[in-house]
Amino acid sequence: MSEPGDSRRNSMELIGTRAGTAMPAEMRQALHLKGLIPSSIENYSKQELRAYGQLMSKSTNLEKYEFLAALRSLNVNLFFRLVLSHFRDIAPLIYTPTVGEACVNYSHIYPFLYPYKTSIGLFITLNDAENMDMVIENYRQLTPDPVDPEITVITDGSRILGLGDLGVNGMGIPIGKLQLYVAAAGLNPGRTLPIVLDFGTDSERYLNDPLYLGTREHRPDDEKFYEATKKVLEGLHRAFPGLLVQFEDFSTDHAFGLLREWRQKLLCFNDDIQGTGCVILGGFISAVQRAGIPPEDQRILFLGAGSAGVGVAKQLVDYFVIDHKMPRDKARSMFWFVDSRGMITADRGDTLAKHKIVFARHDNNGVQCKNLEEAVEYVKPTALIGLSTIHKAFSEKILQRMNEINKDARPIIFPLSNPETKAECTFEEAMRCTDNRVLFASGTAFPEYTIPETSEVRVPGQGNNMYVFPPIGLGAVLCKPEWITDTMIYAVAKALASSRNDEEKDGDELYPRIDRIRDVSAELAAAFITQAVRENLVKEPHWLDIVNANMPENCSADDDSIIDGRFSKRVLGEVKTLMWKPAASVEQYIVESITNINADEM
Repeated sequence: MSEPGDSRRNSMELIGTRAGTAMPAEMRQALHLKGLIPSSIENYSKQELRAYGQLMSKSTNLEKYEFLAALRSLNVNLFFRLVLSHFRDIAPLIYTPTVGEACVNYSHIYPFLYPYKTSIGLFITLNDAENMDMVIENYRQLTPDPVDPEITVITDGSRILGLGDLGVNGMGIPIGKLQLYVAAAGLNPGRTLPIVLDFGTDSERYLNDPLYLGTREHRPDDEKFYEATKKVLEGLHRAFPGLLVQFEDFSTDHAFGLLREWRQKLLCFNDDIQGTGCVILGGFISAVQRAGIPPEDQRILFLGAGSAGVGVAKQLVDYFVIDHKMPRDKARSMFWFVDSRGMITADRGDTLAKHKIVFARHDNNGVQCKNLEEAVEYVKPTALIGLSTIHKAFSEKILQRMNEINKDARPIIFPLSNPETKAECTFEEAMRCTDNRVLFASGTAFPEYTIPETSEVRVPGQGNNMYVFPPIGLGAVLCKPEWITDTMIYAVAKALASSRNDEEKDGDELYPRIDRIRDVSAELAAAFITQAVRENLVKEPHWLDIVNANMPENCSADDDSIIDGRFSKRVLGEVKTLMWKPAASVEQYIVESITNINADEM
């Protein structure tokens, strides 16, 4: 049986361990560590310098991922200090593109990423779904900081990035996403919960892999899937009523099905559908402003008609309806889709998936385009958007044709598939094939491009979801709306388009530079909260009072018909105050940790 002081002593030991080589002499004495560790007492800057040196000494990105995962388990504060100091370099290591390689190999590297008896999240099988209360209690017992999570990212690994069905190996995605929630938007790392639904896999590669760590069964049918998922979500909601759930990388049908079923029953959103649509809308608004063609004359052609593609298109339709007062049918008629069978039409002869029907063309007069090249000739698009995961699908011929079609305007090219090996084209290809006139955004990071004739350096836009899902999550966690509406997400997209500074606008950049992501996240979260209050979906008096007393100029708290993404400085200041950040010194870290322990014991 534990003695009364054991839990506090264990907590103090944990604080000391996480302080590492910065542990003060008094704490070393109290924990009986004199003579057992090196005598030098360092500051956090030296720890960070050493960690960055070790990171850079690794020869492959996967080795860097493994190093960072181990560091995250051992020293959360140091990990996030490192990430924030080198965000541009480290974000691609903890998320796309490196996380894709990590997921493919997850069963092979998992035992070496995390210390023994460390809970990194929940691995829930079909049988576990029947016993969620027990699973959650096990999690609470093993968690060193016993506080309730406020956000979870949950996947079943069925459609990871452009890599397909990875089963339990998909756990790398929730872990990576939650690290970005913390780094980009300041959620508390101790209150994040990654979850993978280990409901099997249909990948023969993993079913036959002797080292695969997941359930060696094929995936259940829809009835069993939805029944088990319901039990998981109800169990989570019982234990953590205020928990924000982000659905991630489910198969297309399940992604739409889960969102339809749960979005007004618990606080949740789907990043593949809503987040992708939001970030692309933000960049698209910026592109349309510079394209040199009236918004009502845009013709937008999509390659890829999965959950992400349709989600993006629905958000762009809202832009034309809300900002340009178009009838919805007219706005929808500006969009064409190409999938694996060609251009999507109502008379193509196959049975269309439910989510594709709304964008099927009825005005094609029998014309059928069997591929993208034919569709480009038929539609003559002003914008070409790829969410197909087909590498090089935007060939040089297609890019050059886009340039010819838009000779009196500027072509909009968005190859959005991740990782880089799935991208429809590169920034360099888009620049070369359009005489450097392209308005470009990609899903993965591409290097800057120097125009040979002028030596002018151009920065590619990256329509990466990391711009929007962290502030959506932060805004929802802070103000706890009854549910997350499309208009709240629209307000975030508008705020994203407005967040670019003059230098970024002058350089034809469609997104703010990634180095500013924390400040941008605060602005977008403030826009989310302001819109939630205007829609009367926030009951928490704190935010009601602040927003209603500090509305932006010429805005009314009662008028929710205007969705402009604006917010007041007072709301922005409050958001920034509440964003978590790693301790700047060991003294600060120890004081904050002891304060948290005392609060938990009260």
